[in-house]
Amino acid sequence: MGLLDGRVAVVTGAGRGIGREIARCLAAEGAGVVVNDLGTGLGGEGEGQDPAAETCELIASAGGRAVANYDSVADFEAAGRMIATAVESFGRIDILVNNAGIVRDRTLLKMTEEDYDAVVAVHQKGTFNCTRHAAVHMKEAGYGRIVNITSSAGLRGNFGQTNYGAAKAAIMGMTFVWALELGRYGITVNAVAPAGLTRMTENLFGDREAPPDQDPALNAPLVAFLASEQASYVNGQVLGRTGYAFTIFQTPRQVAAMWKEGGWTPAQVAEHFHEVLGQHLQPVGMPAHPLLGQKEAKEGS
Repeated sequence: MGLLDGRVAVVTGAGRGIGREIARCLAAEGAGVVVNDLGTGLGGEGEGQDPAAETCELIASAGGRAVANYDSVADFEAAGRMIATAVESFGRIDILVNNAGIVRDRTLLKMTEEDYDAVVAVHQKGTFNCTRHAAVHMKEAGYGRIVNITSSAGLRGNFGQTNYGAAKAAIMGMTFVWALELGRYGITVNAVAPAGLTRMTENLFGDREAPPDQDPALNAPLVAFLASEQASYVNGQVLGRTGYAFTIFQTPRQVAAMWKEGGWTPAQVAEHFHEVLGQHLQPVGMPAHPLLGQKEAKEGS
């Protein structure tokens, strides 16, 4: 018996990397899986390859159930067709993993409007599109599991990723809102910031062999748990993976207060800020993998 016997999942961007491993794990735990992937390049350009079919073949060869879907998450109507594929193929939709993503890394001063819009359209709007359609079915059924893939690039910041970081931070915010709105219907909504060697991170290690803790399959068990009935008490959380450890993030919260009867003048703020609030300034940026030296290891889809 698997954790997800009888359940039906849609995993976006499941043709390669982290998404593929999530889809395979969900199927191994008993779920029927809709494997969504356009087969585009890293920047979202072009089509033609069929990684979705490859993932389906891997699932089928292991005795699982899967169907491929080629709709774009960035298109609202297409996202509806994707969710309909699950209902038509398996009779229901219980689990949605919003994993699809592209990258167009550039510093702010070099980033074009198109670079920004393209990445936000897939990550942020794509997550909204798919969830908007899936949540209708989940509400009617009184049950659902939504796992949004965020990233430390959005939670902590990462050089050259204004578009990606903005989208991933927005996904965190949407996770909190949806957890509040949908929890009353038996639907949990959580976010995961994964890690692993994929097309998006393949240049980080150069000619060196990636360490075993960079295997993208290591993320999948946490997602499978969050997608299960056993995770009914986990809602509105941001979790992650570092090496062989699963982690949980604390959301931005007030950790100190500077109070003065009647309020402050700018000069008074300047005089007292350091001794009160200034003692709690947080570091910015993602922690590096030990083998990367000063390079920053990107996490996320």
